[in-house]
Amino acid sequence: MQEEIFCPECGELTEHVTVKLGREHLVRCEACGTVHPQQLERTRLSSLRVIVSAPEGSARRTIELPAEDLLAVGDEILVDDGVDEVVMVEVTSIELAGGGREERATAGEVKTLWTRAVDEVVVKVSVQRRGRTTSIDVPARGDEPFAVGEVRTADGKRYRVEKIRVRDGRSPDRALAKEIVRVWGAAL
Repeated sequence: MQEEIFCPECGELTEHVTVKLGREHLVRCEACGTVHPQQLERTRLSSLRVIVSAPEGSARRTIELPAEDLLAVGDEILVDDGVDEVVMVEVTSIELAGGGREERATAGEVKTLWTRAVDEVVVKVSVQRRGRTTSIDVPARGDEPFAVGEVRTADGKRYRVEKIRVRDGRSPDRALAKEIVRVWGAAL
C-alpha cells in the first residue's frame, strides 16, 4: 500500500510503501529508500447510548463513534451495535454527559442520542369520502417519495394525494416518507 508520508531524510512528503505493520509501523521512502518508523494515529472512541424511536416502539442501543466526530440534530447516522439489526436514524435530540441538551456536540461530549428510525416509517394518511374521513397508517421506506396529485392505494382504498405536511410545518408538493407528518387524500 502506497501513501504520501513525510520523509525525515528527504525533508518533504514523498510516496512510501509499508514494510511492516504492527507495534512498530515501518515504511520505506520510494524516493531515497530510507526505512523509518511511522506513528499510527489512534482514534479514541466514545460509547454512546442511542434511543431509537420506531413505529413498533423505542429501543435502547449502544454504538461507538470517534470522540471528535461532530453530531447535530437532523443528522442521519447508521446504528449498528452488532446485536440488533442495522437501522438508519435521524438525530432528534442530543443529551450531554454533563447534563442538558444541545443542537450540536462532539461524540465525546454526548451521553445519549435521541433518534427516530428513518429507513422504515409509517405515513399517516387521512382519506376523505363524502364528508367522512378515514385514517390509515401506511408503512413505507423512508426514501419513498409522495407527491400531490398522485394516485395511491392503501388498505384496498384508492385515493389521490391532496396535501402533504412535513415535520417543519410546511406543505410541499413532494416529500420523502421520512419527512412526512401527515398526508390528506380524496377517495376515488
